[in-house]
Amino acid sequence: MKFGKVAHPENIDFSLPETDPKTFEVLSKYQKATKPSIFVGCAKWNRADLKGFYPRGTKDELEYYSSQFNSIELNATFYRNFPAQQYEKWRSKTPNNFKFFPKLGQEISHWKRLNGVEAVTNSYIDNFSNLQEKLGTIFLQLHANFGPTNFAVLQNFVESWPKNLALAVEVRHKDWFADKEIATDFYQLLEENNIANVLVDTAGRRDMIHNRLTNNETFIRYVGANHPTDYDRLDSWILKLREWVAAGLENIHFFIHQNLEEASPLLAGHFIKNINEEFDLDLKIPNQKEDHSNGQISLL
Repeated sequence: MKFGKVAHPENIDFSLPETDPKTFEVLSKYQKATKPSIFVGCAKWNRADLKGFYPRGTKDELEYYSSQFNSIELNATFYRNFPAQQYEKWRSKTPNNFKFFPKLGQEISHWKRLNGVEAVTNSYIDNFSNLQEKLGTIFLQLHANFGPTNFAVLQNFVESWPKNLALAVEVRHKDWFADKEIATDFYQLLEENNIANVLVDTAGRRDMIHNRLTNNETFIRYVGANHPTDYDRLDSWILKLREWVAAGLENIHFFIHQNLEEASPLLAGHFIKNINEEFDLDLKIPNQKEDHSNGQISLL
């Protein structure tokens, strides 16, 4: 992911902002779970991007990827509306606890800009449905030039979305966050329709970590900078998620990107190890091997 890329990430203040007080109001409406439901993944599973991740001789990339992670942020669907049979095939290759979080196509979000998209949206939904129980939250990423002047169009789309399907929305135009009144209207729209507000942690757009949740889901798209600070940034998220879980957050969906994606599994391994310790979970750490001679665990 190139969005928000900067030349000198060491000059960026990566500290996470305080949680928006409205987030605590939202979370207080839910009964606290014993443990949160957590899905962590990358954005892609192809070998060309995740260099060094696949053992030599790996024949099926998705089968191996899904043996290491419990989810994928499925960006491929942004570029193509795959046929139903393809989703059936992906579903059959993956373990029972695996989930796909597909992105709605660019025809919907970028080309038609949510205007006259009922037929194509329904086509995507119909095809996504073939993932059955492995379908996670669908997400809509709007173009960076899709500003608040299009609020009515977004409102129509959101209010028309099927209530039985989880949706998350990512807006990128700076005016959504620069004006408090506009931001409040946007957050209220999502909250009233039980839609998740996507948080993006990327170097060049710190305004997109607004820490305003609109339902009992946090959908976080973390973009590393291929820099040593990437690991400290992930550690900060553990602390933030601890705060939200204590307040009632149940569903955590965390997807790791990099400017150069090959490092994403390493960052994910670091994050999963720490989140397991924080919440007493046993999520698999990707490419983990155990040295039985000394009991140590390391990454391949």
